[in-house]
Amino acid sequence: MALGLWIGRRVQGASDFFVASRRLGPGLLFSTMLAANIGAGSTVGATSRGYTTGIAAWWWVGSAAIGSVVLAFWIGPAMRRIAEAQQLRTVGDFLEYRYSRTMRGVIATLLWIGALFILASQLVGLGWILNVVTGVPKPVGAAMGGVLITVYFAAGGLLTSAWVNVFQLAVKMAGFAVALPLAVQGFGGWEAIGTVHADADGYWSFWRPDISLQYFALLAPAFVVSPGLLQKIFGARDDRAVRVGVGLNALGLFVFAGVPAVLGIIAQGRYPDLEASNLALPMILMHALPPLVGAFALAAVFSAEVSAADASMFMLTTSLSQDLYKRFLRPDASDDQVLRVARWTTLASGAIGVALAWTAEDVITTLTIFYTLLSVGLFVPIVGGLYVPRTTNGGALAAIGAGLIVTLAVQLSTSGAGWGILSPAFAGLSTALAVWGLTLLRR
Repeated sequence: MALGLWIGRRVQGASDFFVASRRLGPGLLFSTMLAANIGAGSTVGATSRGYTTGIAAWWWVGSAAIGSVVLAFWIGPAMRRIAEAQQLRTVGDFLEYRYSRTMRGVIATLLWIGALFILASQLVGLGWILNVVTGVPKPVGAAMGGVLITVYFAAGGLLTSAWVNVFQLAVKMAGFAVALPLAVQGFGGWEAIGTVHADADGYWSFWRPDISLQYFALLAPAFVVSPGLLQKIFGARDDRAVRVGVGLNALGLFVFAGVPAVLGIIAQGRYPDLEASNLALPMILMHALPPLVGAFALAAVFSAEVSAADASMFMLTTSLSQDLYKRFLRPDASDDQVLRVARWTTLASGAIGVALAWTAEDVITTLTIFYTLLSVGLFVPIVGGLYVPRTTNGGALAAIGAGLIVTLAVQLSTSGAGWGILSPAFAGLSTALAVWGLTLLRR
């Protein structure tokens, strides 16, 4: 909070708040991207999946890494060039530039709803961590995390977030680098880990279509078109910063992907009867490591949740202040007025995120809502808008509508389970792509 408030004094206007005046180099872009991507889902959530499903939990973070490669070398540089040339600040700006005002409003509304769920998921992770460490109820822990994030992000938006993320990334990488080998050693080594559910069907299968393909369809497209990530790229100073910074972020995700899966398996061996699988990571760090190491690792997890939460806060503030307020309510609003609304939006979004976190229990379930909306709602308009000139406003809207309807139908009819590999996100994205293809054939 202190670091964010200190850096926030350098924020002179909306350009600093939204795109850091387009001055982010490879180092800052790498740190703010990787810090945003290793959050509650990649730590508490992925460890809980390692606890219940085994080594295939690698695909949660691994799929994000695959999407990040596409973002680094294809989508990201192309979007940055357009954003600089047209002075765009948000993905909503790009969608209106490429399509229409209607498209901007539809996507901004979807993003605001989805981003609330990703914020809530990070606060759920914070709540579980503080519950295990201090015994405070999860809602109290979630509220404490919400206050922390709201204060430092409101101070300066992307500019403060990028610099605070450097500190957070250093803490989380060092914490996990120390915790993993000690957790493995404390359990008896890799040979002992291999005995956990050795006879269970699929627990040690790296590729499981019901898990691996589901995570890939959900996460790889989402990490290509995520507004929170694209708008960080809008702040890059040139294409090289995007390729190097986002590419190193992808490498970091590939390296990290196995960590939560292994920690989850260790937790399964040590604590097979946990009340909730979300407790797997905090239990390992709290009770299976020397106290000082465990405390440092818990600080790393806390930093992970906070840094990912400020990325979702970034989406919430930009979609409301720039895409909805300035474009639809007050087109003549000055930079100072937009900045003021962005800061008030941060406070309101933090309060709503905390309220949602009080009712949510599972990190992955909450995140799935957000990533599904991203994949189904944004993949066609962004990729089609960049690379297929024949993509029309009507065609993109039809693809979004059809994809969301099918997603909702599969979600409701199967209680979110889908039919085998046909998860709600996979069904919705496939439908959106098919409808998009049909609109192209008609032209």
